[in-house]
Amino acid sequence: MTSGLDLLAIPDDFAAALARSTIALFVVIDPLGAVPLYLALTGKMEHARKRALPKTIIITAASLLFAFALAGNQIFAIFGITLASFMIAGGVLLFIVAVELLTRGGWRFGDASAATEGGGQEEEAGIVPLAFPLLAGPGAITAVIISLESAGLIVTTISILAAAGATYVILRFAGQIYRVLGRRGSLIVTRVFAVFVAAIAVQYVVQGALEVFGGGGGGA
Repeated sequence: MTSGLDLLAIPDDFAAALARSTIALFVVIDPLGAVPLYLALTGKMEHARKRALPKTIIITAASLLFAFALAGNQIFAIFGITLASFMIAGGVLLFIVAVELLTRGGWRFGDASAATEGGGQEEEAGIVPLAFPLLAGPGAITAVIISLESAGLIVTTISILAAAGATYVILRFAGQIYRVLGRRGSLIVTRVFAVFVAAIAVQYVVQGALEVFGGGGGGA
């Protein structure tokens, strides 16, 4: 791990390092790709809760990324796990989400029973699967750990804030996207996207398995 002094240092190519880190993180997070899943999760939520949910999602995802950037290796060491096994677990969870979307057209927290039971499940929907593992998933966690090691804490912090801010704006205006698509169009897009979510999940599992079994098949 880079020393505390090095972590606070500003790289000579600050602008380039910041651009690389921010773009890489934004691409891995893929907030535009998360819009169909977000719409599926929030389709039957009350308007007030739907407006508040992006904030919950972003705070949770950003907090996870900060925590893993600063202490990811230590967290894995404490629990005796590796990034590869973390990728496999995240991939399995994400695959379950994809199956729910394909078979039900939405995630279980978005149904009517969740609304009658109060906001607990709706708040949980902001954490699983959106904040984690879709946004702050194995790929994003790997990206921030690499950014911290290569560019330092300042660049990594700004990158996380920038990516989180852009993601918040996209999710905040997801309702407008829904109105453009319509109910049927949104359902079609959601189920098509579910196939890509499943593919991403399988890729996480494959990459993790290659690392576990010594294939060296590329990180996230």
